[in-house]
Amino acid sequence: MSNSNVAKLGPLSGITVVDLTRVLAGPYCTLLMADLGARVIKVEQPNIGDDSRQIGPFIDGESAYFMSINRNKESIALDLKAEADKKIFESLLETADVLVENFRPGTMEKLGYSWEVLHQRYPKLVFTSVSGFGQTGPYSKRPAYDMVVQAMGGIMSLTGQPGGPPTRVGVSIGDLGAGLYAMIGTQAALLQRERTGMGEQVDVAMLDCQVALLENSIARYEVDKRIPEPIGSRHPSITPFDVFKAKDGWMVVAAGNDMLFQRLCNILNLPNLKTDERFSTNPLRCEHHDQLKVELEKRLQEEACKHWIDLLMENNIPTGEYNNLAQVLESPQIHEREMLLDVFSANGSKLTVAGNPIHIGSFVSKVDRNPPALDQDRHEIMKELNLD
Repeated sequence: MSNSNVAKLGPLSGITVVDLTRVLAGPYCTLLMADLGARVIKVEQPNIGDDSRQIGPFIDGESAYFMSINRNKESIALDLKAEADKKIFESLLETADVLVENFRPGTMEKLGYSWEVLHQRYPKLVFTSVSGFGQTGPYSKRPAYDMVVQAMGGIMSLTGQPGGPPTRVGVSIGDLGAGLYAMIGTQAALLQRERTGMGEQVDVAMLDCQVALLENSIARYEVDKRIPEPIGSRHPSITPFDVFKAKDGWMVVAAGNDMLFQRLCNILNLPNLKTDERFSTNPLRCEHHDQLKVELEKRLQEEACKHWIDLLMENNIPTGEYNNLAQVLESPQIHEREMLLDVFSANGSKLTVAGNPIHIGSFVSKVDRNPPALDQDRHEIMKELNLD
């Protein structure tokens, strides 16, 4: 299926994605594909559209939430329970490369579009399903949101300050993690299709993704059988690797090995820490992290953050500012990397959103299409399909 309206030259140019997803996990997957050049046709529920269209904040009556993750997509409204609209949907699948959905397992089967049915009718189609708990297992039919899988997947138990209440990660890592893994799985299935000529089903569960993102927590538990708990900002296995208070604010110091720690002591003019047995090795520093932090912060609070950050950077010790969101948006590094994009509402109001961090050669993602209004592209799509 060609698209004469949008000329994309990204690495996924020529790939057509039919997108049944809504809210965040699925739309984030298809956003990444659209940014990389795929044509994404968003199929939405008539009159209502993607649920996120009703989630604030709003700009000119349009959801900024929706606008932030649905650029570079087209929209057509179809009722998949109505025969006429099912015919349109099936016409889209005839030349599509990928179908992405994030309904609760069993929904596609009820609509008559199970993997078995789709694979028989469209053998080259890659069918990506994103759900809370996957297509199998005792929890597969449960509904889920980001908060649910953060709690169930253990990541919430590791987040926050020691002794504090359960704390959600500050972004929707349950949804975003699933969207990222769905993107990876979809691309892998497309590569496999190049070899076999056949599409596959990609089954991504939000809960699985939370477990996959637990980093070394599982390994640490298996080694010492101690259940990891929230420890604030510090690293559980490397010290000093934390946020520290300087004279005028917070900064990061990440001395990840003994050599860097010795260099840090020299820079801070703290020779006594170099010879203190409690801090002579990384395991001992981890054991006595509280005492070490007190000693380091005594010195750091004598000067401003910029003084220390400049000095540490000159000596190749990993460090950085603690930024709030406004400061992030002003960062020259973020601007140089083109990580901020502008999209526009139907009335022309500008909204700045996060860009795509994937740079491939000279290709950098741009906004080729603003987030679509519901059913905005029906006429052109129907014309291409030779349907009235």
